[in-house]
Amino acid sequence: MTNARIPLLIDTDPGVDDALALLMAFDDPCHEVVALTIAAGNVGLQHTVANALKLCEVCGVDTPVFPGADAPLVFPARDAAYVHGRDGFGDTGYVPASRKAQAEHAALAILRLSHEHAGKLLLVALGPLTNIALALKLDPTLPLRIKRCVVMGAAVTAHGNITPAAEFNIAFDPEAAHIVFSAFPKIDLADWEAVLAHGFLHEDAERWLAADSDRARFYASISAHTRAWSKQGRGERWHAADALAMAFALQPDGAQDVLGRPLAVETAGVHARGATIVDWNRQTGAPDNVNILMRYDQQRFEGMIQRALAAR
Repeated sequence: MTNARIPLLIDTDPGVDDALALLMAFDDPCHEVVALTIAAGNVGLQHTVANALKLCEVCGVDTPVFPGADAPLVFPARDAAYVHGRDGFGDTGYVPASRKAQAEHAALAILRLSHEHAGKLLLVALGPLTNIALALKLDPTLPLRIKRCVVMGAAVTAHGNITPAAEFNIAFDPEAAHIVFSAFPKIDLADWEAVLAHGFLHEDAERWLAADSDRARFYASISAHTRAWSKQGRGERWHAADALAMAFALQPDGAQDVLGRPLAVETAGVHARGATIVDWNRQTGAPDNVNILMRYDQQRFEGMIQRALAAR
């Protein structure tokens, strides 16, 4: 890695939209993906690790893959196999990658890499925050070594996608989310409601997926189940949550409107467990701990996706 490239650590639970975000990261010339740390979330850990390894193989990268938490910190949670397929990659039956995952636990890898790249590391969390919470419990000084932390998660006005009030990544492990949002002094947040405002037309995505590249062909295959589900349930636009978070991470100057506010995670409640409570009027006196992405340059976002799919 040259000094000019920003070290990027991605904590993820692949997942079709995670895969698109990883394609974007691998394609970016200004960042070097130093590791993928993997948690259960969209599907079980066995599948999310296998999917990460396969995507690295398709992209021809040797990024190390570190398995982590196979369950939330406290309570079991519902996965998203109904969206991504039982294996998380559309149940295509792909040939597994030949390379194996690393033996080091994801939480330990996060801490080690935070020392190796202290003051420079970009940490992007695309799944439940269990691995990062575990790292924080082992070493609460972790945030001091992270230059920037970007999280895909939350529903800032409680328009949830897995419960009426909660977004999937936070609802999967609210205790972990509470630990992470309480520990980092500032997190750049791409929430589910921003995702809904940045959908792209299915017909455009189908054109991008027709690119003559192994990446586009593989992604077209694994995303077919999700795209069909999206067309039926959400209409003419497809919403790739982790891709938007990755765009915000890789090219933050594409953000056209960002609001700083205090945010807390609800860990109890009959109806609101996993909800992310934003103090919009700053009534509590708590410090702003999130920068909430409200609007991103749509043309730039779609261009990043198109280039990542076409990359060789």
